[in-house]
Amino acid sequence: MLSPSALLVRLREDVDAARRRDPAARSRVEVALLYPGLHAIWAHRVWHALWRRGLRLVARAGSQLTRWLTGIEIHPGARIGRRFFIDHGMGVVIGETAELGDDVMLYHSVTLGGRTRDHGKRHPTLEDGVVVGSGAKILGPVRIGARSVVGANAVVTKDAPADSILVGIPAKPRPRTAADDSRAMLTAVEYVI
Repeated sequence: MLSPSALLVRLREDVDAARRRDPAARSRVEVALLYPGLHAIWAHRVWHALWRRGLRLVARAGSQLTRWLTGIEIHPGARIGRRFFIDHGMGVVIGETAELGDDVMLYHSVTLGGRTRDHGKRHPTLEDGVVVGSGAKILGPVRIGARSVVGANAVVTKDAPADSILVGIPAKPRPRTAADDSRAMLTAVEYVI
């Protein structure tokens, strides 16, 4: 459990992460009050804490309430790192065994889903600094390496090494160069399906 001062540091960190990644953000107050992706993340942290303490029905009910309010579905069992940001967010789905590192960013309509009904790890792992474009689907227990970018509407079903760009259906990784700009890649015509 975080102390009140540590909690305030985390909340400020989340707000600052949103302001850094969204050029339309004008103030901390605007972000804190009006960003549904941020509200979904904050609620998830509460539901995840309850999930880990064995209060699974309460946690699931809470996550469904958050889904209804924000349009973002994050299973309370999902593990999410610091400074996670969901831009816009409507239609985002994050499955139970998904794991997201620090500084991950998702755009709207992203699915981090499963491909099997088996128990155990069945959802993706996104390492630190991964950016996922709108409409992308990452399915199964795949691992997306740190600082990788998944293009809009890509369908990923295989692991990708760090510093990859993944585009297409099925997505195929290619190495990311230092000149590649994540924000530009997510909107450039050649990366949109």
